[in-house]
Amino acid sequence: MKVLKNTGIVLLIILVIAQFFGPEKNDGNIDTVNAFIAETNPPENVLNVMKTSCFDCHSAKTNYPWYNSITPVNYWLDEHVKDGKKHLDFSKWSEYSLKKKEHKMDELHEEVEKGEMPLNSYTWTHDEANLTQEQVDAIVTWGKKVQADYKQQLSAE
Repeated sequence: MKVLKNTGIVLLIILVIAQFFGPEKNDGNIDTVNAFIAETNPPENVLNVMKTSCFDCHSAKTNYPWYNSITPVNYWLDEHVKDGKKHLDFSKWSEYSLKKKEHKMDELHEEVEKGEMPLNSYTWTHDEANLTQEQVDAIVTWGKKVQADYKQQLSAE
């Protein structure tokens, strides 16, 4: 019993100390998505959805919830953001080749249409990020149009 108590105390001390450390925040400038917005020209309703459902994990700026201050939750959230940006980073849109942009738009509308994005783990804590069928349809329609524009540009090259 004494070993269990000592183990619990050590774990508690480690947890308290861990609260003073955490991953670097994704705290860049949200204006970095402006090139993406200007180039793809999403309608206002699509842009609003992207602001509430996409940019936190797929841009240089994340709006963190209060519980991001708690270790180990902050590491879990950091991993989500890093993984999201690895797959698609709207802040780096201007660095993507035309072919990559076309491919990313294809993935974007397919993932949304299949209900794969936004992630369930995100919508559990961000109710406003749950998409209605109308919002899904708007994103898919816009995404397919932008993708078609990129395909046309690629065929003209």
